[in-house]
Amino acid sequence: MNKGKKITFGKISANFAEKATVVEATGAFGTFGSDAQTSVQIEALEDDVEHHNMQEIMGITQFGKKAKSFNIKEMMAEVTKTAREITKNSTQTESTDVEEDDDDDEDDIIGPAVPESYGKPAENMDKKEKLHGSESDSGDDEDDNENDKFLPLTSETSMKHGNKAVTALCVDPSGARLASGSVDYDVCFWDFAGMDSGMRSFRTLQPCDNHPIRGLHYSGTGDLMLVVSGAAQAKVLDRDGFEQLETVKGDMYITDQAKTKGHTAGLLAGAWSPVSREEFLTTASDGTARLWDLLNGGRNHKALVKCRAQNGLKVSPTACCYNQEGKVFGLGCADGSIQLWDLRKSTVAPSQQLRKAHLPAEVSGISFSHVGSQLLTRSCDDTLKLWDLRNFKRAVNHVGDLYSRYDTTDCIFSPNDKIVITATSAKKDDDCGHLLFYDTTTFELMRQLTIDSHVIKVLWHPKLNQIFVGNGNGIIKCFYDDRRSLRGATLCAKKVQKRIQHAEIVSSQQVITPHALPLFRQERRKTSKKQMEKDRLDPVKSRRPDLPITSGQGGRVASSGGTLSSYVIRNLGLSKRVDDDQDPREAILKYAKEAEDNPYWITPAYAKTQPKVILSESGEGEPSAKKSKTD
Repeated sequence: MNKGKKITFGKISANFAEKATVVEATGAFGTFGSDAQTSVQIEALEDDVEHHNMQEIMGITQFGKKAKSFNIKEMMAEVTKTAREITKNSTQTESTDVEEDDDDDEDDIIGPAVPESYGKPAENMDKKEKLHGSESDSGDDEDDNENDKFLPLTSETSMKHGNKAVTALCVDPSGARLASGSVDYDVCFWDFAGMDSGMRSFRTLQPCDNHPIRGLHYSGTGDLMLVVSGAAQAKVLDRDGFEQLETVKGDMYITDQAKTKGHTAGLLAGAWSPVSREEFLTTASDGTARLWDLLNGGRNHKALVKCRAQNGLKVSPTACCYNQEGKVFGLGCADGSIQLWDLRKSTVAPSQQLRKAHLPAEVSGISFSHVGSQLLTRSCDDTLKLWDLRNFKRAVNHVGDLYSRYDTTDCIFSPNDKIVITATSAKKDDDCGHLLFYDTTTFELMRQLTIDSHVIKVLWHPKLNQIFVGNGNGIIKCFYDDRRSLRGATLCAKKVQKRIQHAEIVSSQQVITPHALPLFRQERRKTSKKQMEKDRLDPVKSRRPDLPITSGQGGRVASSGGTLSSYVIRNLGLSKRVDDDQDPREAILKYAKEAEDNPYWITPAYAKTQPKVILSESGEGEPSAKKSKTD
């Protein structure tokens, strides 16, 4: 490149619409301007030619589809026209229907016209109050209808436990199995998935020997079950009924219950912690409630609570229950008092207590609400009371005249805490018990079911939405809703029961001809049972084994005797029959006379050499024989 030459560029005009004059520039970079534009135009023409040739070769006119164009104004105008036409048609049809209805009503009216003032509200009545009252009434009716629909009582089924009262019921958290306990010492396990409409339990056992079952409780995981009986020792079973743990029995000769490792009297109630799988609670007649740790193996209690009456003496806790958080448990005592114990505090004194909650009678049932702010108690003084834990001095609601014959009569909350349920026993004049449903807020009776026996235990499973009831006649009733209930008894209530195969069945068809000739008469076929009895007598068909040998008579060697000598003699033909039981001396003497008359063996051989027999004869001069000594 020459350093002396300068590079010059063309002038650029200010008017961009018009073409600027181009001045050729000399130098190493060549020229700028019209030559570049012409090259671009040539390339565009070449592309068009190639595009046209490609279309002719492929036989198409265009590549792709053109996008549709929409005119929004025209579309909106069409929509408004159609809407106006539809509204005009609807108004015309409504007006014609109203005119026809008015004509029909005028034709139906008979007698004088109704005055205009009739049916109108009073002038002084406030319209707002009337509207508010009507809305509240409609709301109450809707709530009642919802509660009635919420109760799963459209269908029922029954399960037979035994002949005595069912005093314990529990269902595992998943709702797959049910366990029931009774006064007859039995615990029955029911599997809903394996049962049919016959409703029979798959296992029955007596875990506590001859002690009635007072309570059954599944753990939170459902793999263990607590058995509370009349004995002083509680037991923990697995899902199949095998024993996993047994609590230790305390020393009954020690007065201080804190010094003993276990209960010294019969158990009354029990409960499993809803939070911890290893913790459960038991109460007994020794006036104590003990907390147990599953990992400890039942060798010693984890904590001890002593229940005291108002006079300072011990009182037995007859009912117990945990709250939903597992931090507080409540005890209902035999003197009618209620005591609440907080596990986060010391167990010296209860956190809350009410001495005269009920009359001096056993508290048969106690239950915390799912929210945890309310407490429900049932007592043998025939009352049911609802308590507010925030104001624990007075009952919020109560109901009386609820006859109870058993000290384990239950009371529970519904899963949504809007309904409380309790049971009554049959009175002397009446043979039926009742299952009662009350509204939690007003304690009004919502529903009453009549059952032909005492009603003792009640259980409402939240997942299954089914109610299980234990009765005094040994029958367990299950109430459910066909639409809202899931699994549980609905799996087996409509399952067809298996048929039993009968043994007496004729193998094939038989043609009976009683008047046939003897030549063509066939033997009448027998049933399988009679044919089997006949074949049993046949030694060949029944394949009877060889009979044992009995003194040569019968058996395998009956024809040859029972001994080897008799067998040899008989086979040699020397004797026709040998009696093994015959006396050998008698057998020989039988031939004595014949041998004397016709000697053959011995006498002829010694006839020449045998001396003459000389027998002594008694003489007159011989002395007499000696006489024996006599006293």
